Amino acid sequence: MKMPVRQSFCYPCFKSTEMSLDQLCRSAAEIGLTAVELWSRGPDFDELVAAAQKHGLTIASMCGHGSLTDGLNLRANHDRIEAELRESIDLAVKLSIPGLICFSGNRIPGQSEEEAMETTAAGLRRAAPYAEKKCINLNMELLNSKIDHAGYQCDHTAWGVAVCRKVGSPRIKLLYDIYHMQIMEGDVIRTIRQNIEWIGHFHTAGNPGRRDLDDAQELNYRGICRAIAESGYGLFVGHEFTPQGDRLEGLRRAFDLCNQS
Repeated sequence: MKMPVRQSFCYPCFKSTEMSLDQLCRSAAEIGLTAVELWSRGPDFDELVAAAQKHGLTIASMCGHGSLTDGLNLRANHDRIEAELRESIDLAVKLSIPGLICFSGNRIPGQSEEEAMETTAAGLRRAAPYAEKKCINLNMELLNSKIDHAGYQCDHTAWGVAVCRKVGSPRIKLLYDIYHMQIMEGDVIRTIRQNIEWIGHFHTAGNPGRRDLDDAQELNYRGICRAIAESGYGLFVGHEFTPQGDRLEGLRRAFDLCNQS
């Protein structure tokens, strides 16, 4: 019997004005989550790190470079992104963060899909040796370009996998966002099973609406998390949705639903 998936949460989705980061991390640990995530190093970064460490939470993921729309598919960005990734990798080592998020950027007019793949792979190839040396994954995020991120290039699993193959590093992987890929291509469980070797992180949310993982949305998260557990995947599944009601109760329900064995 496989162990349940390891669950994390993106703290901006679940923090409220009535709750401090310390209270949020304590409550998440009491629910059973083992990690917290952030999107960027904002003014509350040190407070979050302290709260996570105090309550025994790993920091599962954070963005490794800027920005989502202006990313790796433009060669002029490669010097900047490599420098940002090296700095983020050093911080990830210090804080035991297993993976950093990377972005393809939005499609560039006149650039073919193949050219974009080659350029994105070239950018990741520059950072890969340092990531390998420091044992940190660089996870390029799969996002939908239909609803939330118009123009984003890495919007299908096959495109992302092709880039990973071109780089050829065990530290270059994908952030498979289940919500985004349901919008773009569906067939979630089969896609996960066929591509698990290329996946370094997961995000969840209900579709449509990016809300709770409940029966008002179309994804079967119980089945999805069972498939992830059965695949042998050992990293984190991170909750990245905003509950419609009480935020901690929404997080608790998501944890219970995904706590498969």
